[in-house]
Amino acid sequence: MSSETIATVMKMIESLPETAQERVVDHLREYITELQDELEWDRLVEKTQPKLIAAAKRARQEIAEGLAQPLDYDQL
Repeated sequence: MSSETIATVMKMIESLPETAQERVVDHLREYITELQDELEWDRLVEKTQPKLIAAAKRARQEIAEGLAQPLDYDQL
């Protein structure tokens, strides 16, 4: 984001009454925190994706070879 865009947003916020400014800042903090969490989740999924793909291939191979057994929910 460019400095110009940030300055525009700041001017927009500053044009609001102080109580509204505080509400906007609270919403931005919450939004940014959630966005950071989502980005971290995406990073973790991307990092583990090769392992998940390998596990799925092994499972398919075991099923094809007749080595897999159905899951017994009563044993969980």
